[in-house]
Amino acid sequence: MDRAELADFLRRSRARLEPSDVGLAAGARRRTPGLRREEVAALAGMSVDYYTRLEQSRGPRPSRQMLGALARALRLTGDERDHLFHLVGEEPPRAENASGHVRPGLLLVLDRLHDAPAQVMTDYGDVLAQNTMAVALVGEAGPERNLVRRFFTDPRARALFPPEDHAELARSHVSHLRAVTAARPGDPAPAGLVAELRAASPEFARLWEEHEVAVRRVSTKRFAHPTVGLLDLDCEILLSSEDHQILIVHTARPGTESHERLQLLRVVGLQDMTPARRPHPPLSR
Repeated sequence: MDRAELADFLRRSRARLEPSDVGLAAGARRRTPGLRREEVAALAGMSVDYYTRLEQSRGPRPSRQMLGALARALRLTGDERDHLFHLVGEEPPRAENASGHVRPGLLLVLDRLHDAPAQVMTDYGDVLAQNTMAVALVGEAGPERNLVRRFFTDPRARALFPPEDHAELARSHVSHLRAVTAARPGDPAPAGLVAELRAASPEFARLWEEHEVAVRRVSTKRFAHPTVGLLDLDCEILLSSEDHQILIVHTARPGTESHERLQLLRVVGLQDMTPARRPHPPLSR
């Protein structure tokens, strides 16, 4: 691990970003160019102290997951992401498998979606990036970032959906995961997820044996939000086939009660997204 080179690379990458580049308001005039350390730390989901130590050449060796989070927070290109991994003495993720790196252009689209919940995830359910509205709708993705695993193993993950919708959502998760594993038999991540869930969830195992296949597409989904109430939202799905990632955007039709509630949710989300906020408990999409 080259701590000095890592620190320099992090500082320079942070300095070249403006708040608008990552979907943040500029706020008061800044004495130095670029993002603040606390802003990068928040975007990467780490403590300010941990990130500061990395920039001061005295931090511990970051995990691969943390390196991926830093690459997304700093909007690194694929080559820059690989360089970050090399500075820590790690091999970058292999291109033939689903990548945890979100391209800067896709993150730019995510940051521009101010009034609609949106998040980028792998095609097998790992959340890679969220905008403010997505955090307000489903909670901040925590250490357990896979939505399929949470849906089948954590009752709290189902609390955002009406009970009468659970069976259909479960079937949708399984049939989509079946399609993903068949399309990429050499990728251990989705195959490992299937093996884990077949052992952990009788419901998943039963649905898996039915061998239904259906790629997730545009749909309507209902959310039972604890603050604003029931939301009927259209779910738009944009696929990045090269990186095996999807951008999911939830919208409400203008003039509906759900549209009004979504606007209220935006106010709630903006109030919560402050530097001193406590993270939302990680919930499922």
